[in-house]
Amino acid sequence: MYDLIIIGSGPAGYVAAIRAAQLGMKTAIIEKDRIGGMCLNWGCIPSKSILESVKLYNKIKKDAARYGVEGIDKDNLSFNWDKAVIRADQNVKKLTQGIEFLLKKNGAEIINASAKIIDKNTVSVENRTITAKNIIIAIGSSSPKIESEIENLVLEPMDIFKARELPDNIIVVGEGPVAIELTQAYNLMGKKVSMVLEKDTFMPLADAYLSNYMQTKLKKDRIKLINNNGDISLKDSYKDGVLRVGEEEVPCELIVNARHRKANPLSSDIEFEMENDYIKVDENFQTSTNGIYAIGDVNGKSHFAHIASAEGLFVVNRLNGVDEKLDLSKFPMNMYSQPEAAQIGHTESQLKEMGVDYKISEFPLSANGKAITENAGEGFIRILSENKYGEVLGVQIIANNATDMINEAAAYMQLESTVYDIAKTVHTHPTISEVFMEAGFEALDQAIHK
Repeated sequence: MYDLIIIGSGPAGYVAAIRAAQLGMKTAIIEKDRIGGMCLNWGCIPSKSILESVKLYNKIKKDAARYGVEGIDKDNLSFNWDKAVIRADQNVKKLTQGIEFLLKKNGAEIINASAKIIDKNTVSVENRTITAKNIIIAIGSSSPKIESEIENLVLEPMDIFKARELPDNIIVVGEGPVAIELTQAYNLMGKKVSMVLEKDTFMPLADAYLSNYMQTKLKKDRIKLINNNGDISLKDSYKDGVLRVGEEEVPCELIVNARHRKANPLSSDIEFEMENDYIKVDENFQTSTNGIYAIGDVNGKSHFAHIASAEGLFVVNRLNGVDEKLDLSKFPMNMYSQPEAAQIGHTESQLKEMGVDYKISEFPLSANGKAITENAGEGFIRILSENKYGEVLGVQIIANNATDMINEAAAYMQLESTVYDIAKTVHTHPTISEVFMEAGFEALDQAIHK
């Protein structure tokens, strides 16, 4: 008998397995496809690799001469998608091999096969049954397919980062970070891109200020945003290279599926309680069956890999007697757009609903020395703090490296810091992170460089 069986090896599953094995638990991790799951193989890592290639291409194209780099013939400058994919594949291979090495190094047994839950202690795998004291479900989620009778018209998530010839007219369906990242990537390559918002929403988890900023940014870059009521149906709305969405008719040669995700199907003799297309869990991530847990985006609490990993660590630690709470509001949201966007804590609308007396402190990157030297003055930091004691309740950032900067905000919030603490924290100069200190001073009505 195992101490723990984990089904799925994405950022939730493999982190939980490594931690469990480190704590001396006899652990098996079952993966039917590739170690690393969606994130490492088809999502986070290949997408960020492609984005870096695209951003570099765009920077050379737009700013090389401004930086003093001469001899570049813009007429001969082009983006080679297939070569960018090769680089992305190399990054994926390096990281997935590393994860497999770490699992084995720490003593977790890897079983490459499909799994079926028989009862709360038994899993069927490879035509045999194995048992465990506890089971963790970490099988992830996926975007519901867009059905089409036209061959190669729709690109599903697991096929996005493959070598192919990309057409000129692309439609991305979705409203979250993945859809926005893909939309911008294609646009920076020089493609004509439209974005169909499946549910008439845009960045639904983001503060309205952040969401409105990014909408304005996309429109400024001539990306068309189309609101859509209901599911995308291609049967009667696509004809002769044109997609009709409501009253809009949009040139379309490729549709990229980045729709809101739903829990992947689970093979199980146990009928788990579901909630909004996800496995329902309690505050400890336990399912409706005692001893079986669901972590990562299969439970619908979040679609971010770092939160999935945190849930995995939390459950394993709890199984080993560590009694703590996991406050998901103190975990950051990140989006690798251009510029990047990130937030943590409460949004302004949430604070209003809670009746909190709060203050907004904002500082622009255009007044930051390092940002100016990098030609990266687009963006801001925005701190929401409680008025009486100054506790930091939320932070939003738009900046080229916002996804790194937000981690400083996470540390402040984890320690329940105040804007006074931020103002007193000395930052090296010149660095973009100095905007934290400036926003802290702004909260005290005495910003230095504003």
